[in-house]
Amino acid sequence: MDTLSQKTTNVNKVTATKEWVVVDATDQVLGRMCTKVAKMLRGKYKPNFTPHVDCGDNVIIVNAEKIVLTGQKMTDRVYLRYSGYPGGQKESTPASILAKKNGAEKLIRKVVKGMLPKNKLADRLIANLYIYEGSEHKHEAQSPKTIDINQFK
Repeated sequence: MDTLSQKTTNVNKVTATKEWVVVDATDQVLGRMCTKVAKMLRGKYKPNFTPHVDCGDNVIIVNAEKIVLTGQKMTDRVYLRYSGYPGGQKESTPASILAKKNGAEKLIRKVVKGMLPKNKLADRLIANLYIYEGSEHKHEAQSPKTIDINQFK
């Protein structure tokens, strides 16, 4: 067989078609919204997804302070971090993170980063995420399109 009926297309940095999208986080469940945002950042909703390339969209999340956690997760979920020193293990809950300045931004960024691959690509992908606690954002020049996050699986 000399010819192929289908060709596999690999995207690189030059041929990637990146868009700007706005996601409204009002009354969205934190984990469900963040899984969809992580897939958008990765580019998994695009037909030409390439695993080792940043081919995802630039995502702007507005109204981040209006996210919802179901059940008792606000107080029962524990995030651990370790400084490397003896006795250096610290723990925090979503309630304690949200109580701090820019808490909603820090919580969403932490959750989304945990859903990305654990390599250098994750640092490049998380740089495409912009989180704002109010309804205003400074990316009007990119003419982002507003999407309904609930239409994605």
